[in-house]
Amino acid sequence: MKLRQVSDLSDFSRGHWLRELLCRGEQPSYVQSSPDGQHLLLLQKSRPPTLPRVVAFQRHSIAGADLERSWQPPQPALVGLLFLQSPVVQGSWVLALVWEHGRTEVWHFVVAVGWQLLQTLELCQGARARIVSVCSQGASLVWCEERPPLGAHSDMSKCAFRFCVCARALEVGEQGVRLGTVRIVLHNSPEYQVLASPQHVFLVPAATGFATTSKFLLIWHPEKAEFTITAPSAGFIHSKVLRSSSESDFRKLLLGSVGLLSGFAPLDIHTSTVSNSGGLLLVSTKGSVSVLEPDGTQRHIFDLEGGPLAQGNPVQLKTFGSILACVLAGVLHLVDQNSGRLIEKEVLSMKEVHFLESQGEEDSIQLLSQTGIYSFSFSKPEDRSRPEPCLVEMVFEEACRYYQRRSLSSSKLTVEKLKKGGTFQAPVVLAAILQHSLHQKQKPARGLRDTYTKLLSTMSLELQSYMSLELLKTCVVCAPESEVESYCKELVEQEVSRVLQSDMDKDNLAYLNSVFASFPRAAWKATRSCLQLQQNGDGLLVARATPEVWKKVLCQPQLEEVGQNGIVPLFELICASFLRFKPKWLPSFVELTQQYISNSWSYSSKEGPEGRVPLYKRALGVLARKNKYGEADDEMELELLLCSKRPKAVLQALHLLIRLKQWQRVVEVAEKFSKLSPLLNKEIFTTLLAEFAQHRELDPYLDRLWPLCPAELTVSDILTMVLQHLPHSQEDPVPFSSDGNQLTVGLLKPLLQTVVQHPRVQDEMYSDALQSTTFPPPTPPREH
Repeated sequence: MKLRQVSDLSDFSRGHWLRELLCRGEQPSYVQSSPDGQHLLLLQKSRPPTLPRVVAFQRHSIAGADLERSWQPPQPALVGLLFLQSPVVQGSWVLALVWEHGRTEVWHFVVAVGWQLLQTLELCQGARARIVSVCSQGASLVWCEERPPLGAHSDMSKCAFRFCVCARALEVGEQGVRLGTVRIVLHNSPEYQVLASPQHVFLVPAATGFATTSKFLLIWHPEKAEFTITAPSAGFIHSKVLRSSSESDFRKLLLGSVGLLSGFAPLDIHTSTVSNSGGLLLVSTKGSVSVLEPDGTQRHIFDLEGGPLAQGNPVQLKTFGSILACVLAGVLHLVDQNSGRLIEKEVLSMKEVHFLESQGEEDSIQLLSQTGIYSFSFSKPEDRSRPEPCLVEMVFEEACRYYQRRSLSSSKLTVEKLKKGGTFQAPVVLAAILQHSLHQKQKPARGLRDTYTKLLSTMSLELQSYMSLELLKTCVVCAPESEVESYCKELVEQEVSRVLQSDMDKDNLAYLNSVFASFPRAAWKATRSCLQLQQNGDGLLVARATPEVWKKVLCQPQLEEVGQNGIVPLFELICASFLRFKPKWLPSFVELTQQYISNSWSYSSKEGPEGRVPLYKRALGVLARKNKYGEADDEMELELLLCSKRPKAVLQALHLLIRLKQWQRVVEVAEKFSKLSPLLNKEIFTTLLAEFAQHRELDPYLDRLWPLCPAELTVSDILTMVLQHLPHSQEDPVPFSSDGNQLTVGLLKPLLQTVVQHPRVQDEMYSDALQSTTFPPPTPPREH
């Protein structure tokens, strides 16, 4: 899947204004393209002082008057923006703007003239009615309207069932626009959001509805005049045909199911939209995505990552053929609706995106962003490739090797035995499906047994991936030398992604080693893509890889499997790629990996990767192998040691900084990591105190060093450590040396004064001397 920009918005009329609206920060609450793809409509519910409005933009090739409508609250707001097909001219359409009080404006676009108002109509019959939701179903408008009680002071809680679902035909002819009679679909009902598919209308309870009526959904079948009651926790509950308006009462509809419905839990719906197959896509607040079929059955598709969804977190859903596209928090998920398998997960660089209709292309996804319109296209290699006879034979050859490894018999298994024996059905079924899919040019599967057809639908995406890979290999072989590199990059990316989705055994690991050795740059780019590595706005490295991919990265084979033929674990391969192409990212990558481990395994768990060799040591091993053939990289070694935050690694980094005589960084590291634990604090302080006793390099930083002194250290402990680490001199010590490098009591006095503020029994002998007003102390009397 590749992202391709199809428009930078300059090909739209007033394109600069369209870009300005998208970049202003007031994101449109609704975006829709016309059926012919030549017009783009934005509905903005702006904050004061900007008025809410709907604006239409058309391609430059289409000239004419513009369409812009705004309204000033408390004027009735716009509740519907619908495109309706015109039966007069094939392929023509009209735009219906439905307002809250029922007024409907029907607009038509004429080339070289522009937008023209055909007619203004009144949908509702009552003057006090208020439309809360509207959709178009076929040539009719279906809406839910509120009918307030007649009494001015009526208790609204007693009028909960004051809504009515209505339908009305809207006919566009040569003589103008004509409305049919109002049809009461359901009256005395709670508030519903109406969503239309080509043959059905889904009624989803409003979020502000009562708990008793928010436990189920309704599905209206206009052709049968039938209502279906369904609940996610129970599936299909009941269906009833409403033959007359007297039977269209909400209470009568539920009369036979009240007892059953009362025991259900309230609906958990965060987002709902209609798929192109006619089902209702539902997203729960827990991130579960499911589809409600028109017959009332519900099927789970997949779960979004990231935990519970708040109402302020928008989730956008759109179906393109059998692919479900979902955007949440800037991440695009592509999922196979049939199997629920995550096909691809892409981090988008755009802040806000809106799905658009892809004209005549089921395998293309179009997104509107602040910078333009982008398209994601799926290749269909089965339409461009020719089947090879050896592909089906490869299935049996691979099956022979598979079964031979697991067979206790000494007799050799051949392809002929496999085909004629009838014992192993899996390769026979797979070969039949593969052969059928290679020769079948039409989309519907014909000529296969029912069991095979179901398997084919399940395997369709895998077959597409396989055929795409075979086509790419053919392109690599047949391409000119100038294009081989680009094909190889794509091939490596697919291969790395495929291996990361399979078991990381010795063979796959050896294969990855050869790929990284042969195509290092392409393997590096493929790794970045699979791990979703990128820098955020703060410049920090982030990775949005799935837990399955992380486990493959951290997989560490047994020692006897590694090293015999130079096979390197995947983590070490990735670290080597970082050192080669992006060295400054390596410490952040090690830190991200450690964060994943801490969230997945308990500390020092023998089952987890850290139970064997710490990750920073594995990364240091890669660095050591690189430094073996070049200059030592002390800075990278320091970063890897410090990013681990392990006590031993921090102390090792501290000793390295002391060896390099980088005293400023020594103190900074001490201040930062002393806060991690009291034990580490004590180790750091004693190390630096020993250095202080040996030379005067740390003297400028004593005001930052002494506050790090642990509370449990006594004056005796400090003096003992200082005396133990004093440098040995070959000359006899003298009281007043001219050498300025000697340690004096004056340098230690601030530290000892701080420690002695908490007097202990063993410290009392020193308190008098430290508090003496004279310096140096008087000479003791001599003995004669």
